[in-house]
Amino acid sequence: MTTPPRPQTSAPPGTGQAAARRARPRVTALLALPGALALLAGLDAALLLLELPAPVTWARLRDVHGPLLVLGFVGTLIALERAVALRAPAGFAAPALLGAGAVLLLTPLPERVGGTALLLGAIALIGCYVPLWRRQRGDAVLVQLLGAVLAAGAVTLWLGGVPVPRLIPWLAGFVVLTVAAERVELARIALPAGAERGLLWASGAVAAAITAALLWPAAGYPVLGLALLGLTCWLAAHDVARRTVRGTGLERFTAGCVLAAYAWLGIGAACWLVGGPVDDGARYDAVVHALFLGFTLSMIMAHAPIILPAVLRLPLPYHPVLAAPAGLLHLSLVLRLWAGDALDAPAAWRIGGVLNIAAVLLFAACPAWSALTPARPSRTEARP
Repeated sequence: MTTPPRPQTSAPPGTGQAAARRARPRVTALLALPGALALLAGLDAALLLLELPAPVTWARLRDVHGPLLVLGFVGTLIALERAVALRAPAGFAAPALLGAGAVLLLTPLPERVGGTALLLGAIALIGCYVPLWRRQRGDAVLVQLLGAVLAAGAVTLWLGGVPVPRLIPWLAGFVVLTVAAERVELARIALPAGAERGLLWASGAVAAAITAALLWPAAGYPVLGLALLGLTCWLAAHDVARRTVRGTGLERFTAGCVLAAYAWLGIGAACWLVGGPVDDGARYDAVVHALFLGFTLSMIMAHAPIILPAVLRLPLPYHPVLAAPAGLLHLSLVLRLWAGDALDAPAAWRIGGVLNIAAVLLFAACPAWSALTPARPSRTEARP
């Protein structure tokens, strides 16, 4: 989902810098474990919310379902990649704190303890972008910084007593702005001069609309939907995925996932534009899962074969089997949102939800399977 770190020049053997670099894959793998735990706990909570049997039935899981998945899982992944890109030990404070916050939410300690760790992690993530901006001074980095500010704002409001459904725009803004900026970084070579400034203006409009949705929901949510639709159209018009989807292998797989993610982002935005504020019921379910499964997870699937080897130093060759969880994800979302939510069919809603979970678990299993399976030779070199 994010931009691969730049290759680094190896330090002379025996130096402290070289030793640190050799240890970094172990550090990143260790810091990724709390994010994986947050994902599993979030999926367990999803079963509870679907009113189905779950391995763990602790009541708190329902309440922390959103923070676990968005900040504990996705936030840790984003922060970990940014820490590797920063190439400074201090950068690893962000994924460490976000992961610790997720783990603390799974303990009997008060939610405020885990929430405070998440807030510190979001603040540390903001701190990561400052030296990154000094290094690059690009609009895309400023947009990512704005996304991290929205994450910190979401946790601050949550600690202040604002319920999670009212914070969905803030959490969505964190993910959408971060992913949008990193797609621009990947596609910068294809952007005309000055086009990146459009991303900054569109992202600023989204952030302003998120604030308006909290203060004046009746008017703010439709404005937010319109701003998100504008950002979606800008991304779809400039993304290289429109061309690379005609390629083969990893190139086509990545592009297909990216374009599908834009479609789900547009659906979520349209729900807010047409329906206005909502914090429960079928339309709430549709918005949340269009944004956080359809958009976010599809983007993670698109970039996992590119990012995981760069961050964790683990081989992940592309294999066509990776298309299976992606296809299941989108088909199950259609079943859940169209038959379950729009047509008010509880059975379809539950079946779609279970298949959502199966798609996530299948995707999580694919990297290990793919790493052990030889990739088919491809005539076309994969591009993001």
